[in-house]
Amino acid sequence: MKSLIQQLVETYGPSGFEDQVRDVIRGHVEPLAHEVQVDAMGNLFALKRGDGSGQRIMVAAHMDEIGVIVTQVEDEGFLRFSTLGAVAPKALMGTRVRFANGTVGVISHDGGSKEEIMGKTLPDWGRWFIDVGATGREDLPVGVGDVAVFEHPFHDLGRRLVAGSFDDRIGCVVLIETLRHLQSTPHDVIFTFTVQEEVGVRGARVAAFGMEPDIGLAVDVAPAGDIPHPTQSIALKLGAGPGIKVADAGMISHPQVREALERTAQAHHIPYQLEVLPFGSTDAKAMQATRAGVMAGAISIPTRYTHLPSEMIDLHDVEHAIQLLTAYLSAPVL
Repeated sequence: MKSLIQQLVETYGPSGFEDQVRDVIRGHVEPLAHEVQVDAMGNLFALKRGDGSGQRIMVAAHMDEIGVIVTQVEDEGFLRFSTLGAVAPKALMGTRVRFANGTVGVISHDGGSKEEIMGKTLPDWGRWFIDVGATGREDLPVGVGDVAVFEHPFHDLGRRLVAGSFDDRIGCVVLIETLRHLQSTPHDVIFTFTVQEEVGVRGARVAAFGMEPDIGLAVDVAPAGDIPHPTQSIALKLGAGPGIKVADAGMISHPQVREALERTAQAHHIPYQLEVLPFGSTDAKAMQATRAGVMAGAISIPTRYTHLPSEMIDLHDVEHAIQLLTAYLSAPVL
């Protein structure tokens, strides 16, 4: 599974430009699904048909990752930019980015006060730039509208893994592996790989409206609180099992969905944690509020340093998430 994880986290796919990662995922799910399709937004659906006695369940993970988009080109060859998704300014200085055509650049800002130079304070967004090594405007390999992702490759630390886009390529891995392990199910399960989550859960909103599920489940990362002196009180820890979401800033999980996930974990002796996140949300927010409403919940992979260029996960949490989702989908849920 580590080779699949590395392949997905190192594939280019910022919000709105998910074509490359969608092609990779499609290659993995097409042999496993009864039907595969792509909608007008670019969401990828892999249908696993049940025996007709269950529910219509949408399980979603988003393909996109945060990035930056060029807004202006300067005569000296430097690129001004804006962000796609929630990018932390404190993590930008000296960070490498990679464009779709392979061009690599370094992020910096144009001097300023001593405090800004030493990183004690942060300059305004308009003073940050990307340096791709160009000598001027004429030899720039990219321009206005081109999008880059953060260039931080996969590293295997044993049980712990580090990469720049576990959010939410690791959720995509969970869906692919669950589809691979799901031998039979009473449900029609729509494994959904969504676009543009990082810029407002846009893909999931369209996908859920079109597919009309009875139940919606998001599989995404959630911040782990097991670091020295955390700024937020978060119970999730690496290696203690996947999180079963109770609530976040965008949605409250349906009690029947959450309780069914808990019962499944307990029955199969799968470690899990309850997650209450005081900020952020997932594709479950969009699924829950589509049409006349959908029973929705979420499974989370505890992750350190979310939305920073290097994130960290525990492989055991991923394996247990696959076990939990496979067991949940293999039996009646209501």
